[in-house]
Amino acid sequence: MSSKLVDTLVDYLDSPVPVESRKDHIFSVTELTQSIKNLLETQFPPLWLEAEISNFRKPSSGHFYFTLKDERAQIQGIMYRSSASKVPFKIEDGMKLLVFGSISVYERSGQYQIIVQTMEPKGVGALQLAFEQLKKKLSEEGLFDSIHKKPIPLLPKKVGVVTSPTGAALRDILNILNRRFSNIHLIINPVRVQGEQSPMEIAAAIDEFNRLKLVDVILVTRGGGSLEDLWGFNDEHVARSIFASKIPVISAVGHEIDWTISDYVADLRVPTPSAAAELVISSKADLIEKLENYIYILNLKIKQKLSNARHHLTALSQHKVFAEPENRIKQLQQHIDDIEFRIHNHMKHLVELIQSKLLLYTEKLTAFSPSAILARGYSIVTKLGDAQVVKSVKSINPGSRLKIYLADGDITATADRIIVKDNTIIQ
Repeated sequence: MSSKLVDTLVDYLDSPVPVESRKDHIFSVTELTQSIKNLLETQFPPLWLEAEISNFRKPSSGHFYFTLKDERAQIQGIMYRSSASKVPFKIEDGMKLLVFGSISVYERSGQYQIIVQTMEPKGVGALQLAFEQLKKKLSEEGLFDSIHKKPIPLLPKKVGVVTSPTGAALRDILNILNRRFSNIHLIINPVRVQGEQSPMEIAAAIDEFNRLKLVDVILVTRGGGSLEDLWGFNDEHVARSIFASKIPVISAVGHEIDWTISDYVADLRVPTPSAAAELVISSKADLIEKLENYIYILNLKIKQKLSNARHHLTALSQHKVFAEPENRIKQLQQHIDDIEFRIHNHMKHLVELIQSKLLLYTEKLTAFSPSAILARGYSIVTKLGDAQVVKSVKSINPGSRLKIYLADGDITATADRIIVKDNTIIQ
């Protein structure tokens, strides 16, 4: 039916009769849209398109919807989930892309569009862009920070290896470890190191080592290859498994010039699998040599300490204290006598000082005593039979019997006349 519609449309357009005069075939909207759709899909082969992406959407269906545009025009685009799931990088509005797809028409809206099968960023490879995007994301989250790096054990008892069981990397590691320390306990967790399934297998192997607590250090490794070959080690799941590992992780992926996301996250990155094998375990011969060297240095230091102690003891034995002990005792006794003499003089001076102050205070007290005051011509008056001192003339009356105390005795008297300071006379 669609082919007939296209032929009808072509004949209709090619007819010499003016279009506005022909009514032998009147198209429905659906017929016209289907005809245009078939015509576009048959006349335009799949093609590459360079454009800037905008209005990017990714609904729950997994399909990608977007607009492709340049300075003067735009076209709607769609990428179905089966193709969209293979895009390795994160799509963002404003990206310059190269897309490959087929021209089609969305019949419901009558809008022509391009169905994209594959896309890549312009000027940089898709995998390289995905690498840089993930590297930036994880770096901003702190997964590469040195504060999170765990120390690699000096002499691990068990080493876990996450790699392909048939790869050259494993053979190199086994040869080197067997040569350097033949009785090392090695546990291999076999995984695919490239392909779509490799990231999940690598992450699962790291998680398994941690869950079972089988090893002291984990070696994640594979031989060299292209960026595509190494892509399993640039996966976010692998990076997060390495970061979450409680067991120290060494990453040795590719050759010296190759860098992967696992290298940045791991506790230690080494350039090759062979270098990792040499680093993860010291050579037994090297260890024995180090131990023998330590023993030699320790013995040397012990001998030196003993020699120094012997010289010190000899010097002490020749000291004059041991040569003339009685003389030393006499000197100490003389020193004690000197101290005793100084203490005696100090105490004598202190007593004299206290006595001098006491005499001064005694003289002052004597000078202000009642008897001393009476001796200077003063007297003390009390009422007869009353020991209370008369302090005011107003406290006695004429005829009061008084007792007057002098320095050399006392007088009994009677008050005849009392005169107050204002010359008032009390009769």
